[in-house]
Amino acid sequence: MSLVRYQPWNSMEQLRREMGRVFEGNSSVAEGSSIATSDWTPAVDIKETDKEFLIHADIPGVDPNDIDVHMEDGMLTIKGERESETKEEKEGYKRIERQRGSFYRRFSLPDTANADKISAKSNNGVLEITIPKQEKAQPRKIEVK
Repeated sequence: MSLVRYQPWNSMEQLRREMGRVFEGNSSVAEGSSIATSDWTPAVDIKETDKEFLIHADIPGVDPNDIDVHMEDGMLTIKGERESETKEEKEGYKRIERQRGSFYRRFSLPDTANADKISAKSNNGVLEITIPKQEKAQPRKIEVK
């Protein structure tokens, strides 16, 4: 019996890629960059508070040292790769549902984000990125002399 990967959303993903080709011209390039689209996409939660934006990305099984987070021209990029094990086919697996390969996500940040103070940490497979907001210029009374 051969190993068959079970991918329940494969048809929907293929349709999304085809629609992307129609409307964007080339789906092999992600958002104007030279990096190819990802093999899988980590789920993210984005939260805004009074002082910061928080992004939580589910990236289990990826070493934090292998995750690249960078900010450039108002775009926050998260990319990396979850390696596949070569011995999977020999150990009697009947179904493989966990995604493997490279991942890539980009987020456009608002002007209120303070790019110089962005921090990231990983805990139990969840990447947490903290993006502080810039301090607003406080109104002040100007004395007329």
